[in-house]
Amino acid sequence: MRVLTYDPRPQPWAMGTLGVEPVSLEELLAEADIVTLHANVTESSRGMIGEAQLRAMKPTAMLINAGRGALVDQAALVRALHEGWIAGAALDTLDPEPPEPDDPILTAPNTIITPHMASATAETAARVNAKVCDNVIAALAGRRPQFAVNPEVFETGPRPPLSGE
Repeated sequence: MRVLTYDPRPQPWAMGTLGVEPVSLEELLAEADIVTLHANVTESSRGMIGEAQLRAMKPTAMLINAGRGALVDQAALVRALHEGWIAGAALDTLDPEPPEPDDPILTAPNTIITPHMASATAETAARVNAKVCDNVIAALAGRRPQFAVNPEVFETGPRPPLSGE
């Protein structure tokens, strides 16, 4: 399978490692059979998929949004689905969340909508809890936790002893 990717700030080392082909957003939209979104919302990414982008996609293409609802102009997506600009959409997130009961996206054709809680499984919760414990143990032992928010504090020298040490 040919995998295309668009990233406004590409990291060439990752592209080769992952075996993906970096292209412009325009090329990706024109060529991809399935477009998946996995981005955060920033000033530049808000509404990055609007009417022009949806019209640029193949009429047989599918749009999957697993990122954030605000990446897609939802009103344009509803029109695209009703008018057949694209074949369908799978949405794990909407804008706004939760949607109003009469939101047109809820009745759009060829659309699957799932609750934005893909990681809410017993297995994920167990892994998260284990990582939290690992990080607490590392910090108490004076080691840098794997997921330190402020790792620089572990690079400033020895820490003071904890009470009871």
